[in-house]
Amino acid sequence: MARSTPHRITCADGFELHATLHSPEGPVRGVVLMHPATAMPASMYFAFAARLTDDGFAVVTYNYRGVNPSGVAKRTRAGFLTWADQDVDAVTRWAAEQYPGLPLLAVGHSFGGHAIGLSASSQQLTAAVTVASQAGSLRFIPSFRERLLVSLYLKLIGPLCARFLGYMPYARLGLGEDVPAQASLEWSRWASLPRFYFDDPSVDAAARLSRLRMPVLAIGLDDDPWAPPEAIDLVCAHLTGCSVERRQFSPEDSLGQGICHLGFFREHHATTLWPLVRDWLRRHAPERG
Repeated sequence: MARSTPHRITCADGFELHATLHSPEGPVRGVVLMHPATAMPASMYFAFAARLTDDGFAVVTYNYRGVNPSGVAKRTRAGFLTWADQDVDAVTRWAAEQYPGLPLLAVGHSFGGHAIGLSASSQQLTAAVTVASQAGSLRFIPSFRERLLVSLYLKLIGPLCARFLGYMPYARLGLGEDVPAQASLEWSRWASLPRFYFDDPSVDAAARLSRLRMPVLAIGLDDDPWAPPEAIDLVCAHLTGCSVERRQFSPEDSLGQGICHLGFFREHHATTLWPLVRDWLRRHAPERG
């Protein structure tokens, strides 16, 4: 039985993150950092973390500042680069201190995959997996209806809520947890750029991603309405120092069950899709004799 213990991780700017360490019963072969998608709570990844502990991994799940618990988005000034430069950095360094000498790996979901590439601390990683981490430009969304709907949230509702409410109320809309205003406005701006944040000089994204030197498994999902292969490939093309393995999965790979953008970590994929990621992580963190 894995043990799950709560922790507070202090960032360089003094902010405290809520994190959970999922520990295996026996020896630890490596530690996996779970970087969540935008507006998704850490609890979404608990079942996946528990499965990894069965294979000897310690797993760290956490919430970005301002995302969870509820009610904090309005009081938190944070954008995507805050999450990458402060939150991801703090979690990575904390995990390395807790398990010195062990392989340090990461799994990033949607923005969590971007966070791996943007954070300087990811240079400490042995290997990483990204799931549905795409250039989020509106032009990549193939369905006109879906593109119109996403545009409504990103270009109209998001900016209005950010300016008049002080946050984006995703929880009221049934789309996850609330998000700080700064993050909502950043995503709105980047979504209109042809190459997403790679066209924003203030991010310097190409230089950030090119710093990494490690194997990366980049997963796309055929039924994902927001992240077609070309949007994922654009991000992967900037991982110039990494050996990138690209995989696409469809519902047929999981007994016909839908996956979509947010569904990969739902437990009904535990016996079909999750073992593929687990086995890849195991190859990059072999058991010690």
